[in-house]
Amino acid sequence: MLNLPNALTCANLLSGCVGIVFCFNGDLKSAAYFVILSGIFDFFDGMAARALNIKNSIGKDLDSLADVVSFGFLPGAIMYHLFKASDAPQQYLSYFGFIITLFSALRLAKFNNDTRQTVDFIGLNTPMNTLFIVSLPYVADYHPQIIANWLFLATISVVSSYLLVSEIKIFSLKFNNLKWGENKIKFIFMILSLALFVWQQFVALPIILLLYIGLSFVYFKNK
Repeated sequence: MLNLPNALTCANLLSGCVGIVFCFNGDLKSAAYFVILSGIFDFFDGMAARALNIKNSIGKDLDSLADVVSFGFLPGAIMYHLFKASDAPQQYLSYFGFIITLFSALRLAKFNNDTRQTVDFIGLNTPMNTLFIVSLPYVADYHPQIIANWLFLATISVVSSYLLVSEIKIFSLKFNNLKWGENKIKFIFMILSLALFVWQQFVALPIILLLYIGLSFVYFKNK
């Protein structure tokens, strides 16, 4: 049982690796399912560690290493492929998508050393940012002309990278208890997110991201 958190973290890493394989085989939509799977493992490895009262630096470092693959390299690879399929005038511009990978790594390093982020986040967390990026191939089914615009993709890359290392306060989905009064904003976010995802699947993720940021402002304004 003492190895359970690290096993879940390794499952997160494996899911990210498989998602990257799908990505470089051109199947960006299937890669999104492995991001979801990585997110589930990432959520439960921390929960397992807290439940078993396990605190060690190896688990923390392993978690960051797994996250930089699943929620750093994978979204960068997806953006790289979207750039390649866009109207970019030069193919080398496709590498600009990996700016998300660089800032994801920077965000994870900051998180590990920022004592202000022991409960909630300062800057957008990498799993939520990745969920937004993996939604773009699905959004392309409805707005192909927008996703094919390399300037739009570059803007998305810059904005998401900025959010990762910004000073914007974002609430964590960790629960100390299940009392409605103490977790109202978190419950509202989870209920609305689930409803939106059931309704529109991956296309709903950009709206869920905006909802997350908006409710975070409300959450910290009322604290």
